[in-house]
Amino acid sequence: MNRRCFLQSIAAVAAVPAFAAESPWKLNYMLASSMCGSLPLAEILPEVKKTGATAIELWPKKHGTQREEMDAMGHDKFAAMLKEHGVGFGGTTRYDLGPFKLTEEIAIVRKFGGSFIVTGGKGEYKVPAEQLKANVKDFVEKMKPHAALAAENGVEIGIENHVNNLIDTPDSLHWLADFTRDIAGIGIALAPAHLPQEPALLAAMVRHIGEKLTLFYAWERGLGFSKVMPKEEELQQMPGRGPLDYKPIVAALKEIQFTGPTEIFMHPTPRGIPIMPTVAETTAEIVRAKNHLDAIVASL
Repeated sequence: MNRRCFLQSIAAVAAVPAFAAESPWKLNYMLASSMCGSLPLAEILPEVKKTGATAIELWPKKHGTQREEMDAMGHDKFAAMLKEHGVGFGGTTRYDLGPFKLTEEIAIVRKFGGSFIVTGGKGEYKVPAEQLKANVKDFVEKMKPHAALAAENGVEIGIENHVNNLIDTPDSLHWLADFTRDIAGIGIALAPAHLPQEPALLAAMVRHIGEKLTLFYAWERGLGFSKVMPKEEELQQMPGRGPLDYKPIVAALKEIQFTGPTEIFMHPTPRGIPIMPTVAETTAEIVRAKNHLDAIVASL
């Protein structure tokens, strides 16, 4: 055996264990602090790993208070708390700041090793389709310097589709994905609850967004989230409780090999309260939803 053949055979043998040890695809869970309402971080952080998440995302008022609490306690103390509980920092949701005022937030997210900031689009949306497309393109142009700053800091600005927003309809999401395809630092936080509850459409949306998917909310509309209703009805926003079939959607996430954060999510009414009466019950409900999604992953 000559030297070249010998080296090739060694390389082939070495590659086998690495291939065999490759981990199967899975969803990577993150906990949105708003799921715990306005509970303090001291109560929430010990629960993060119990939910199956590896990191936390902080929300400000009115959905939570943890983003403000982080500043109030001091960043060093917050970092120490994360370390104490073995919890990573994912990022923040900042609808309050909007997409054009994120400079300071980008620096803070970077400071804690986070990777994203979720916010909404900005522009006129009650317009004909062609004008809406032009408005989405204009928004993306305005976002370029902000996206560049985010990318320089290892952060991605995830634009969420949201009712009464420039990015609301399936078409506007398609255009946003297309116009940002080659722009680093900006992506899409996909919220199925704000879209038609059609599994095939949602799966197609995942495929079209592809690598521009910053974050996926495992969240369906259920019976809605804009008025007070019995808890068992409100919880139909959660995977496995509402009617939405997640299998085609999860299959699409697997197809694009999405490894970003997945947040099991819902909105309680009023905002700012935990999704369940206690933190233990909140954790248990998130775990139930996680088990539902993991069973789908295992079936693929």
